[in-house]
Amino acid sequence: MPEPARARIAAVAAHLPTRYRTMDEIREKIAKSGDYAPPPGLLEDLTGVRGVHVRGDGENASDLAVAAARKALDEAGLRIGDIDLLLFAATAADLIEPATSHLVAAKMGATCPVFDVKNACNSVLNAMETAASFIETGRYRTVLIVCGEAGSLVTRWNVPDRQALLRALPGYTASDAGAAMVLTAGPAGEDRPGITAMRFVSNSAAWEACTVSGGGTMHQRSVHDDHTTLRLNGDLRQGLLDVLPEALTVAGDELAAARAGAFVAFHQIAMPQYRQMLDTFSLPERLCMPAVAEHGNCAAASLPLQLVKAREADRVEDGDTVAMIGLASGFSFGLALVRW
Repeated sequence: MPEPARARIAAVAAHLPTRYRTMDEIREKIAKSGDYAPPPGLLEDLTGVRGVHVRGDGENASDLAVAAARKALDEAGLRIGDIDLLLFAATAADLIEPATSHLVAAKMGATCPVFDVKNACNSVLNAMETAASFIETGRYRTVLIVCGEAGSLVTRWNVPDRQALLRALPGYTASDAGAAMVLTAGPAGEDRPGITAMRFVSNSAAWEACTVSGGGTMHQRSVHDDHTTLRLNGDLRQGLLDVLPEALTVAGDELAAARAGAFVAFHQIAMPQYRQMLDTFSLPERLCMPAVAEHGNCAAASLPLQLVKAREADRVEDGDTVAMIGLASGFSFGLALVRW
């Protein structure tokens, strides 16, 4: 019988577009587009975010994913022909049909099986779970997860008043980014590198709290701002509070291990939410990184981006335990523990 395998992260990469839009530029664009002009400094005060990355003209979600994927393959010392399965995992997509993974594969010259994994900002975490399951059962040995986020497309510019601005607030921190991971099979064992645990909890009754509703069967061809932009329809904080008891039950041991580890990446939409997460999950601030302040909300690319930044800062070394905590509209919670 073949020896048990553990999925390990052979490489992680991120790609950030060079165009950067400051909060003051966002405020000016809102003022020029509608009847309401936010006071100077309001967006910064509400979000704690300095600006967001914006994709280039004609640049698609697949292009952002490809840029990150090439970095990850270089880091892993692999070629695209070494990949057994390619997963595109993001909130964004190039088209309704076909799966964006096909466009990524075509641009990279991949001939392996491909499909998309979509669960809002937890898409990469769910793709990791999918890839790890395939690797551990021996179905595939090397899986490339790619992510391309175009959050700047769901920003609402025309707002009639302050209340409309607040409903559209998550869109002003939405940032464009690409990310990629290479997962490979390694030997199983307590001290071996790889994904040691994954836990997921959902509170689907809260799905209406935050939406981009256009493009599906409910609002198929809508051009209404409320359907094509990111909109708060309810209390996202309440969605977290509702799922928290089950998350603490299901992932209590893993959260304890995260607090004792070297680094914790968690999904970030703004600085008030960043601080709330520290309090909610009793996370030591020294283990975390407020990437959202500089880079905005990179959606499903947020967790890989934080890992890249932590490694660049020498905060993650071989043998360290790293935690990735995901929160996504829908509402879902996810946690991955990784031994580096």
